[in-house]
Amino acid sequence: MQRFQHYIDGGFADAVNGFDSLDPATGAAWAQMPAATPADVDRAVAAAERAFFAPDWALMTATARGKLLLRLADLIAENAQHLAQLETRDTGKIIRETSAQIAYVAEYYRYYAGLADKIEGAHLPIDKPDVEVWLRREPIGVVAAVVPWNSQLFLSAVKIGPALAAGCTVVLKASEDGPAPMLEFARLFDKAGFPPGVLNVITGGPEVGATLTAHPKVAHVAFTGGPETARHILRNSAENLASTSLELGGKSPFIVFDDADLDSAVNAQVSGIFAASGQSCVAGSRLVVHEGIKDAFLARLSEKAEAVVIGAPGDMATEVGPLCTARQCDTAERLVAQSVAQGARLITGGKRLERDGFYFPPTILDCDGVPDAASLSNEFFGPVLSVVSFKDEAEAIEIANNTQFGLASGLFTRNLTRAHRMIRAIRAGIVWVNTYRAVSPIAPFGGHGLSGHGREGGIEAALDYTRVKAVWLRTSDDPIPDPFVMR
Repeated sequence: MQRFQHYIDGGFADAVNGFDSLDPATGAAWAQMPAATPADVDRAVAAAERAFFAPDWALMTATARGKLLLRLADLIAENAQHLAQLETRDTGKIIRETSAQIAYVAEYYRYYAGLADKIEGAHLPIDKPDVEVWLRREPIGVVAAVVPWNSQLFLSAVKIGPALAAGCTVVLKASEDGPAPMLEFARLFDKAGFPPGVLNVITGGPEVGATLTAHPKVAHVAFTGGPETARHILRNSAENLASTSLELGGKSPFIVFDDADLDSAVNAQVSGIFAASGQSCVAGSRLVVHEGIKDAFLARLSEKAEAVVIGAPGDMATEVGPLCTARQCDTAERLVAQSVAQGARLITGGKRLERDGFYFPPTILDCDGVPDAASLSNEFFGPVLSVVSFKDEAEAIEIANNTQFGLASGLFTRNLTRAHRMIRAIRAGIVWVNTYRAVSPIAPFGGHGLSGHGREGGIEAALDYTRVKAVWLRTSDDPIPDPFVMR
């Protein structure tokens, strides 16, 4: 079996404890991972704090930080296929997706490399004579970044990139469900030439994340995961008063009007829910379709769903691979059965496949007339689509917003004025119109409600890793009056 190590203070180290990582395609152990102890967490945070104040990082120019990020981006691009193979082996994501996604991850680091020396302060037209006041944006400090196993190189890039561009240091906790790509990424980071301690990568169970996010030396917590874990993080932040950015789950509506281009909408829906085996926080898991085209739409959709190639994730012909863990199969099967018992109609799929590994097929549930169906309110993190129809625009909005989540949404219509009305009315951080699951380092990403707060990507993300310092400079040579009272 392969063995992986933690990366702390510029060096690689074994942990006292370890655990086996399972190959989702077979269910068999393939690698030994390190499990961090509280002492390991403390050592990683201490290294990040030292690096934050050390002259070789604290006094490094923003332009020089950008050049290091560019070097890192080049290394990711050069090693994208190797990283993709590791991610596929450790998480079950298909190789055709990990290959494309990781190659694009390099663009996020290039974006933040270019942004590093463009994080600017401001001059204030202050209302007092003989005084100049300006604002400096300074790095916030040590950042605890906690990422899940799915799309982890992307989800860490939108934290590490802006944090380092701003001048922070980072302790990254990789998910215990598939940490290999992040532990291997640390080798590229080390090769890029950053000072020791600027980035530290550890892994382990929930107790590791709890220790890290509650650490008194942590100034900001950037988390991607589920709402329940986020609640624990917010409780932890009451102890260290760390600021937080939380990118959580979703139950995204995919709205199709009767004037939509059906071929495009069907293809986008297939990609939106069955790509990555549905293991995406922005999965379009609720199809909200006009009643006039529902039957025709479902006929095309189910035909495509049943034709999807399910197979080994390392095979380029595979379109849907296994789920990452056995418990995800259990959850999907349980919630589908519960929804059917409530009255939903199973169109296709619904039960795990009888083969080695954690395979669950593309599944479609018709939930018309069953507004309380379990599949409509729970995030599966699997390839399960729930379908409801609507009569008019008002009902479409009502259904779309009938969720505690607010991350993403999709809208298919040729009517431009309707699109603008819907964009305003849909309560979500992202609205894709006549497309779906498109991302870019230039555009912010995030939601509200149970989908969290804060944004990742774009300039806004970099600002989250800074704090503002107000500087007052008296320009008069006259003596300060005695007594001098500032107002």
